[in-house]
Amino acid sequence: MQLVNIGFGNIVSADKIVAIVSPESAPIKRMVQEAKDAKTAVDATYGRRTRAVLIMNSGHIILSAVQPETVASRIDKDISQQTTSEE
Repeated sequence: MQLVNIGFGNIVSADKIVAIVSPESAPIKRMVQEAKDAKTAVDATYGRRTRAVLIMNSGHIILSAVQPETVASRIDKDISQQTTSEE
């Protein structure tokens, strides 16, 4: 199981992430609001502005204060380190 830091010491399983998106578009805003209403949203922003929305394969939505590119690069970095350690 691969873990990725999504900011402020919060860690999620990279294997469970379906998508990492920006919260700016109207469909994503609706998705986040529906998840909040259904109690399936996890706010990991510590009161800061939401910059990335992680959509999990369980249907949960995780809000992060870290840019989507940063989260993606952390996942790529962990994958490349794992690959080189296996060789």
